[in-house]
Amino acid sequence: MEKTEPRTLTGTMELLPREQILFNQMKQKIENTYQKFGFLPLDTPIIEFSEVLLAKAGGETEKQIYRFQKGDNDLSLRFDLTVPLSKYVAKNYGNLSFPFRRYQMGKVYRGERPQKGRFREFYQCDIDILGDGELGIIYDAELPSIINTIFRELGFDQFTIRINNRKILNGLFEGLQQQEKATSILRIIDKIDKIGEKAVREELINLEINEIAVNKIMNFITMEGTSDEKIQKLENWEIESQIFQEGVEELKQVVKNIRLFGVMDSNFKVDLTIARGLDYYTGTVYETFLDEYPQIGSVCSGGRYENLAEYYTDKKLPGVGVSIGLTRLFYQLNELNLIKTTKKSIAELLIIPMIEDLEEPIKLATELRNLGIKTEIYLNDKKLKAKFKYADKLKIPYVIVIGEDEIKTQKMAIKNMETGEEIRVDLEAKTIANTIK
Repeated sequence: MEKTEPRTLTGTMELLPREQILFNQMKQKIENTYQKFGFLPLDTPIIEFSEVLLAKAGGETEKQIYRFQKGDNDLSLRFDLTVPLSKYVAKNYGNLSFPFRRYQMGKVYRGERPQKGRFREFYQCDIDILGDGELGIIYDAELPSIINTIFRELGFDQFTIRINNRKILNGLFEGLQQQEKATSILRIIDKIDKIGEKAVREELINLEINEIAVNKIMNFITMEGTSDEKIQKLENWEIESQIFQEGVEELKQVVKNIRLFGVMDSNFKVDLTIARGLDYYTGTVYETFLDEYPQIGSVCSGGRYENLAEYYTDKKLPGVGVSIGLTRLFYQLNELNLIKTTKKSIAELLIIPMIEDLEEPIKLATELRNLGIKTEIYLNDKKLKAKFKYADKLKIPYVIVIGEDEIKTQKMAIKNMETGEEIRVDLEAKTIANTIK
């Protein structure tokens, strides 16, 4: 029979068990943090009706969506977790309590050209807080405290949550009478870290923006100082725009309340170049970076939006949310050897039976599992040396051997595979569990 080559589609990620264990540990830490802050779990279908999923889509987004026909149904794979949330809230509005705090962790699909660190299939870990008609600005300050908790749980102390407000940017362009070119200007200033100030200035001039406006834009995005100093400068900025003043006041309140939530000044700062979500975010915006590894790029982003479900309902549902691209983050950290695990097995204990009648070993394993000990039984007929080699290769911490003598005396030895130490105890589940805990 002709064999098929076992291939994995590029742009997807398959891991060895020890790497998958590490990935799952990261995912669990993020989920535990979301739950710690009272977010409710949500799981929406990977496959949606195309008309529902594409209600808001267009341009590049629509080109990247995996779309297919099955029978009479026009179907698509979800592109992110935000559009499915929009549909879900509109559909279940009457059964939800607001503010609605949800988290969702699941795979999404994008048909873009796979590159190193970019995937067609990847996990996103999202949280959103939705209001019914209104949502207080203090919620914009709560999310950075959650980001702060997550990255400390993942072992990073040196990170910066960069914060801006889209109203400030929109007000700036309004005051400079450059509203029509706002999207193009934002795309240019968003590249300042990559191409530098000189190139940004040249691109703005190429947009046929007058020199006075270019100078004001450059002075704005290169403003230096602490977060408080920048806010003070913004308050004194001479520009005629009500939306600009609203944005400055919101930013001021967010910074004040972030401190209230216990985030240190070393872990957040006002950054007036942050301009994400050109057609989506309407207020506060966030980007999070690991200070020592800027090459990774943003590891968590999000912001405030005015009306989540406008394409599905007339009800106004403002919200704020952030997203962690877990697959990309794991890949980058793993490539840089910033995360490691010696754990190759889930099992905490391996039982090695050396008798034909497996009733006692199986019974013991069941009792240990009921006590919360992750227990594996080696059932292959191999020599004792091979069985211990198996435990050592998988880094299973403890091993017990059950033979005729152990059954007869009801005594046995627990071997610590790391130290080689053996402890003799009664052949009884509670005693074994207490010894290895």
